[in-house]
Order: sequence, then C-alpha cells, then structure tokens
Amino acid sequence: MVEMSQEFIFTLVYLLICMCLVFPPTEVRSAGLTLQNVLSAWLGSEDMQLIQYHIKKSTAAAALHSALPLGYFVGLGFACPKLDLFLIHELGLWWQTYLVASTAIWLSTWLLCYYWSRNKWGNHPIAKALHFQGNNSAWTHVAARINQEFRRIDKFTTGPPDMRVIVTDSWVMKTWAYGLNVAYQPDCHLNLLWTEEHAISHESRAGVQYLAMQVISANAHIKPFEIRLLSSDYKDLRDKLTVPVVNARNVVIQQTLTDRFLEAFRQQVHRNPPFVPAPGSLAPDNCIGCLQTRSNVKLVKLCEEGQGGDCVQCFCRPMWCLECMCKWFASRQNQSQPESWLGSKSPCPTCRSKFCMLDVCFIPSVQ
Repeated sequence: MVEMSQEFIFTLVYLLICMCLVFPPTEVRSAGLTLQNVLSAWLGSEDMQLIQYHIKKSTAAAALHSALPLGYFVGLGFACPKLDLFLIHELGLWWQTYLVASTAIWLSTWLLCYYWSRNKWGNHPIAKALHFQGNNSAWTHVAARINQEFRRIDKFTTGPPDMRVIVTDSWVMKTWAYGLNVAYQPDCHLNLLWTEEHAISHESRAGVQYLAMQVISANAHIKPFEIRLLSSDYKDLRDKLTVPVVNARNVVIQQTLTDRFLEAFRQQVHRNPPFVPAPGSLAPDNCIGCLQTRSNVKLVKLCEEGQGGDCVQCFCRPMWCLECMCKWFASRQNQSQPESWLGSKSPCPTCRSKFCMLDVCFIPSVQ
C-alpha cells in the first residue's frame, strides 16, 4: 500500500506539472515560468519577427512535450525505487510497452524537429504554407511582409496568449501551441459556424458569447482552420477584414454590453419629452465628443425627487449627440454591475451636474 500510495501521489503531481507546461495558467505566466520566457533568448522577439518566433516556438513545444511520457517513467523510477523500473529486463509487459512507446515518441519527434530545422527552417510546416501563398517565391519574403504588417499598431488581435486571432491588412492568422495558421485575405472567406454562451465570465459577472468561424482559403494547399473570439470583438474583426463573413446557418450574434445599453438608453430618451429650443437660438454645433454628428440632446431636469433623487438642473447648451452621451453615461457607471446602469446617475460631461436617463431630452429639430 505504501508503494501504491507513492506512485499515486507522484502521478498526480506529474499530471499537474504537465498541465502547467502544456496549458500554463495565469499564475504560472505571471511567475515567468513559461516556454516563451525560458527560451526567450533563442526565440527572439515576437513583435519583430512573428513568423520566425512561432516556427521556433512550435518546434520547442513539440520537443518538450514529446519528452513528457518518458519523463514520467524516469521520474517514477526515482520517486518509487521499489518498483525497480530501471531493471528493464525484469519489467512486466505493460511497463516494457510503455517504455518502448514513450521512447519512440520522443526520438521520432526530435528527428522531426531536426528535419524542420534543415534548409534554414524551410522544411517547417509554417514555412511551407507561406511558400504556397507567395506565388512560389521564397517563404522568407512572405514572412517579411507578414512581420512588417504585424508591427503596425492598427492590427486586430484577440484571445489568450496561446490561442490568439490576428488580422492584419492582408492576412488572417491563428496562433496555437504547435504552429501558426496563415491565410491570405484576398484568397479566403470566413464561415460563421456556431456560438457558445456562458452565463458568467471569468472576468466579470456578465454573460459572454463566443463565436466560432472557419477560415477557408481558395488556395488548395492551405487547409481550413477555425478561429474563436468573443462576440464583443466581432465588430472590430469585421472592420479589419476585407473579405465577407458568411452566416449561412443564421447564427444570432449578441450585441455588446455597450450596444445593448445604447439601445435601451435611446429608447428611454425618445420616451422623454423633447426639448424645443427657444425661437432665434443658434443651431447646435457638431458634438464635441465625436465631431461628426450634430448635437441633438439637452439635459433638462425632469425626474421627480423620488425618481432622480439628487439630480441637478444643467444649464449647458446642447453640445453632445445621443450616442456620445450614452457612452459617457456608461463609462461613469460601476463596470462590475451593469444591471444597475439604467437606474444610476452620471455627472454632465461639461459642468458635472448630476443627471439620470429621465433628464436626457432629444432635440427633434436636429437632423
């Protein structure tokens, strides 16, 4: 029973170590105990050399993870010496089979990594994929173009460190532990596959929706791949894409929290009494928030004492549009309690007089 107990404890500890190596949690990342940090000198800078960085990172991950099954055998042999695991000729069929299989996995993976590194990494799957997308030009030329676009600040990125979605002016990419999927934007389109909804997010108490999309390239050498992102990032993704997103399955995409609040805010404002400017008053200028839309709302204390409480009359002239006023109102609320936004208050963005949603009046004469 003692030996079995030691074996069981070591197995649990080793599984925990393996999970931290393959899927490092936030605490491990914060401590810097990740493959990227340990091999940072060899991997180089992801910001400067995205393609070369992920070629080396995927190779290192494959080499390290392939040694985990054999590492369990060796570690268990030291942790439980009474098992006599190092007396190979006396082992049972199970342990002999496990040792042969784990050693074969480790050796074959290291040979594969060595093959990838030949020809200046030209044999790596990422390099081959870039070669097929460069009109038969050298993969390094295509990599240089991708690296240059990735260094721009207007790229779209989302997702956890090991499963990021990256969209530049010409490329759609997905990073993962053992590689990097790349598709040339003009040659591909995206299919919306399905959604996944969670009532509570790990970052807030609000619900979240994830979207799964398949990137399909017209290039026969590029296999389709899936990307996954929050529905709140969908608008930013569409703004960066130059190719269509096909929603053949009629997947319903939830609005972001701000969009839903904006809709409720707009409905309430249109129910409030409109504000009619005095005859001869100057026409409102453009909104000082966005500088694009005419100022079309005015703060007028209309709520009763039991409704608005400490709301104050605002004497500012119309200087904000409805959307900017809504975004300002939302930004002044407790972000961890979105359910309380509709009944809360906000200071006027100009004079800081307190107001609630009942005090926001639309100016119908402003188009």
